[in-house]
Amino acid sequence: MLAIQAKDMALYNRWMNQRLYDACANLSDEQRKQDCKAFFKSIHGTLNHLLLGDKIWLGRFLGEPFRAKSLDQELHRDFYELREDREATDEAIIDWANSLTDAVLAGTLEYTSMVNPAPRKYEMWLVVAHFFNHQTHHRGQLTTLLSQFGLDIGVTDLLWLPEAAERNAN
Repeated sequence: MLAIQAKDMALYNRWMNQRLYDACANLSDEQRKQDCKAFFKSIHGTLNHLLLGDKIWLGRFLGEPFRAKSLDQELHRDFYELREDREATDEAIIDWANSLTDAVLAGTLEYTSMVNPAPRKYEMWLVVAHFFNHQTHHRGQLTTLLSQFGLDIGVTDLLWLPEAAERNAN
């Protein structure tokens, strides 16, 4: 059951990122990089952090660590390069989620934190839940930042994920 939930969350992640990037494409580069006093300063900074966090966690899950200098590291200065990397990473997340089993999620994950370089060990289901929760948290910040520019991406509820809505309509 947990594996199915992770698959839906991976699809939700891609769906919401597509919608956010579509909205962000309506802004100028200057607007996307404007310091809005958000935790990662700007829309661009928040998009970068979201992608960076996903790459760090996905690397841990796959046993292929992604090396980052800091949590606000800029991966791409260019919006379209950032979007291309986001799309590729979202597909990698879906592939990974499709490989999950309940047995894997019942296991543990060990890694070294980059914030406080110490070994960590958590139940896998918990870090997977954290992974998807982290995405939702920062996408919420982005919808607020976009609204400051008069952009509304519409409904963001998981229940409206097209694949879930279709499955539950039957």
